[in-house]
Amino acid sequence: MSSLEQMYQQVIMDHAREGHGRGLADLNLVQVGESHQVNTTCGDEIRLRVGLDGDRIESVSWEGQGCSISQASVSVLHDLVEGEDIAEAEAAMEAFRDLMQARGEELGDERDDLLGDATAFVGVGKYPARIKCAMLGWAAFKDAMIQARKDQS
Repeated sequence: MSSLEQMYQQVIMDHAREGHGRGLADLNLVQVGESHQVNTTCGDEIRLRVGLDGDRIESVSWEGQGCSISQASVSVLHDLVEGEDIAEAEAAMEAFRDLMQARGEELGDERDDLLGDATAFVGVGKYPARIKCAMLGWAAFKDAMIQARKDQS
């Protein structure tokens, strides 16, 4: 295993252990959305709540259980999108999806910078069965965003 792969593995294990954003927040915001997603293949489960303030993602919180990849991925997602505007979050979502479809190759462009710690998941793309694990929190985030934006008038 290369030193880069070891570093990536450490990032994933740290996020799985620390779980940034873990614990569903009670939100006093008008625009709140929540999504519960289950990976039926392996039993990973995430409930994610997002709170918006206009075009800004004010809060991302979650609870869940499953493998270190699913738990670390949603932790990294929290760090990437909380406090950002919706357009930035959508760009990160698209870049992460592209990373998962790159079959273990880095994107090699400015999206690597946009993804920050999420680039640690590059190796997951080599294992199609694990891509669902990595994408679970992102699917919950996308769905919760749709729910929160329905409340916009």
